[in-house]
Amino acid sequence: MPKGLLTVLLLICSNVFMTFAWYGNLKLQQMKLITDWPLVAIIALSWGMALFEYCFMIPANRIGSTITGGPFSLMQLKIIQEAVSLIVFTLIVALVFKGEPIRWNHLVAFGFIVLAVFFAFLKNE
Repeated sequence: MPKGLLTVLLLICSNVFMTFAWYGNLKLQQMKLITDWPLVAIIALSWGMALFEYCFMIPANRIGSTITGGPFSLMQLKIIQEAVSLIVFTLIVALVFKGEPIRWNHLVAFGFIVLAVFFAFLKNE
């Protein structure tokens, strides 16, 4: 598998865990599963999920970085990660948090992020 594709797949996995670590507690609260939990317990739960995020993010960065023989500069890696993060977040919101609408201004913002990825890959010669 090409390093670039493997990097993106690992970033997708990482961002699924990240999204649930950051926002999953809100869904659990909405479902009335953790209504009595103290904030420190919710933070610990999120940290536990974030561990899996790092298990995918660190290899993605190591495989994808030009520093370790990958195809992407650090800036490209970060911009790809941000684009993947928003795509994963949007899909999870649409599938899990069904009451959150996606409006035209969100789509415009995503368009600018796609443009950011485009500009990140332009050659500066």
